[in-house]
Amino acid sequence: MKNIVKKLAPLALAVLVLTGCEKEYLDTTPASAVPNEMVFGTTEGATVALNGIYRSMWTSWDSRHDLFGPKSTDLSMDMMGNDVITPVRGYGWYVSDYNHSAYGTATNISRSGGSWRSYYRTINNANLLIQNVDGAAGTQARKDYIKGNALFLRAHSYFYLINLFQHTYKGHENAPGVPLYTEPTTEGKGRGTVQEVYNQIIADLDAAEALLAGQTKDHVSHINQKTVKGLQARVALQMENWERAATKANEARQGYTLMNAATYKAGFGAANSEWMWGLQIPNDQSTIYASFFSHMSNTAAGYAGLGSTKLITRELYEKMSATDVRKEIVQAPTADNKGTYHNYASLKFKLPITGSWAADYVMMRASEMYLIEAEALARLGRDGEAVAVLETLVKARDPQYAAPATSGTDLIEEIIMQRRIELWGEGFSILDLKRLNRPIKRITGTAANGEHVAALILVTERSITDPQILYRIPQDELNNNKALSAGDQNP
Repeated sequence: MKNIVKKLAPLALAVLVLTGCEKEYLDTTPASAVPNEMVFGTTEGATVALNGIYRSMWTSWDSRHDLFGPKSTDLSMDMMGNDVITPVRGYGWYVSDYNHSAYGTATNISRSGGSWRSYYRTINNANLLIQNVDGAAGTQARKDYIKGNALFLRAHSYFYLINLFQHTYKGHENAPGVPLYTEPTTEGKGRGTVQEVYNQIIADLDAAEALLAGQTKDHVSHINQKTVKGLQARVALQMENWERAATKANEARQGYTLMNAATYKAGFGAANSEWMWGLQIPNDQSTIYASFFSHMSNTAAGYAGLGSTKLITRELYEKMSATDVRKEIVQAPTADNKGTYHNYASLKFKLPITGSWAADYVMMRASEMYLIEAEALARLGRDGEAVAVLETLVKARDPQYAAPATSGTDLIEEIIMQRRIELWGEGFSILDLKRLNRPIKRITGTAANGEHVAALILVTERSITDPQILYRIPQDELNNNKALSAGDQNP
């Protein structure tokens, strides 16, 4: 961490502010020489630093077109799972994630190294804000807003780090986690336990929830108390804390309106009434090919549109009825695979304006909260309530829907299936397989039939508790962090 902290500490000070296309810079020449009081002396300066953290969450790294912050990690986790297909090697991006070789490399620009640096960059810069904002000149409400956002960002980063670099929470509470930093430092730490990391995540989110009470977010890229509750629900689901998951998910979704069919078919490229958090990317600051839409939008002039198309599995496609809007945004299969797009190609993710890369990355939606609440209620034996919540969501997609199972294990399985359909492509595959203790199991055949091509995926089946599934700690971290040794590396 020592080496990485020195590189990352100034980053929040020198990036663009999230105000549409307007460009504002702090005077950072050199950035490392800027004293804290120039940045954190006022809440205005601290807001610029906060905006910088958010912007850093979608910028690209090292000229790699598959390293662009949290959404690149989300895409990696989906490519590792069962439900996203890429039929051809194309330009090669994400093929190593698809065949399970990407995360086994420990270089800085590998999948493991990129995710480690991205999340720890956010953590370090959040720590700078958390440590300094209380002393800034400005109103208490404004300090609370900035600190609440920073605490959320730290918790969000640790949640993904702990799930990438270790198995799921339940049954692994005492396993080695990731180094835990709650203040800016250049001194490395050892791997805290999974339990210790989750304790910090919960503490940060609880503190953020209190600080953001009654606050309105500045920008679509920022978060508010409802977003905090949404992440609390996501974390509780992973921990199998069903009561907290149900409660927080219900609280989080209040006030949000589920998308209607027209909005759903318009594509997930612009924040709407259902979005609880998104990252807004102006056209002049977009990373174009090194972006989520390049890799996932089959309608854009990016990698997916140029041949590395992304498909939904036939299994999920056939689980949707003819009246389900989610089926309408998948290319219906034809015998000769000569439709407008490849058989089973998803049209879920679209750039809002043709010829422009201005778009929003979806980070959290109210629909996820309905699914968390429904599953948690079902696991608590509150089947009637679970069915009501599930049907409220799915009827917004398919007016003819009625839950085919209304109790017990069958109901839980239906909720999980609806979760796979609704959240397809949004980054939940590996998280869900881990917490459900279900294997990676890809149905193979031909991509035209909505099945994985074995020659491309290589790994057709793997236990989710196989140590090989874990991301590797970057070798630079092991070399420079005196609290870590070669024995701390994941297998």
